[in-house]
Amino acid sequence: MARFFLFLYTPSMESTLTTQSVQIQHIRNATAKIKYADTTFLVDPMLARKDAYPGFEGTYRSHLRNPMIELPMPVEDVMEGVDAVIVSHTHLDHWDDAAQELLPKGIPLFAQDEVDAQVIRAQGFTDVRVLGEDTVFGGVHLAKTGGQHGTDAMYSVHEVADILGKVMGIVFWAPGTKTVYVAGDTVWDSDVDQTLAKFNPDVIILNTGDARLIGFSDSIIMSKDDTLRAHQAAPNATIIAVHMDAINHTALSREELREYVQLKNIQDRVLVPADGESLTF
Repeated sequence: MARFFLFLYTPSMESTLTTQSVQIQHIRNATAKIKYADTTFLVDPMLARKDAYPGFEGTYRSHLRNPMIELPMPVEDVMEGVDAVIVSHTHLDHWDDAAQELLPKGIPLFAQDEVDAQVIRAQGFTDVRVLGEDTVFGGVHLAKTGGQHGTDAMYSVHEVADILGKVMGIVFWAPGTKTVYVAGDTVWDSDVDQTLAKFNPDVIILNTGDARLIGFSDSIIMSKDDTLRAHQAAPNATIIAVHMDAINHTALSREELREYVQLKNIQDRVLVPADGESLTF
């Protein structure tokens, strides 16, 4: 009698199936260009020239203007070959006026929810989609993940909670390709733990700039200790640390983080890329 077996693929199996490389180019701050399964995504584009905007009011070093550094390449090179854009949330340092002006209005664009989608549609974009738990685009599975843009104490203050708002992370996965988790503007919380357990990512991109609000002692995103925590939680993953040196409220520099990962002897697993640097997995 013939026997038939159903093979159910899950992202955690990719370590045995991987054949296709992933290229991640760190542009600046949290902006990344990710070529995944022959589809290129631009994540959280902030495309303005240096000093285009005032510093964020009520934050650390608000007297400095943003972004504090130039793009490492012409904007045209950043946008070249991009098939879709992902906006994790609509704060200026992830979705700025320059990106709104320069990106093609018909480009497929993914937002975290219908509220953000409506904002972006009102800016003239005509193909805005809401990311779900398993959205497929160009053969790539995109999973929206949770997060919190600050501590519970911050969100207990109504005015602060309104400013911080909602955020998301994104998991990229496809058969035969390494799984990539972009954590987004979140502190370490149960959503991060759940995402690591569910997807077992090969590559984790963390926003580790230790961004600070006046009046609170904790960060609104991750910091240097979270790179060690990520390594301990996912020891086989490569961690890419970004969101430093470009925005006024970030208290941690790349130089300081590189020293920290050396001190903790995790430099083989934690990468701190320069602006414009490309990494292949």
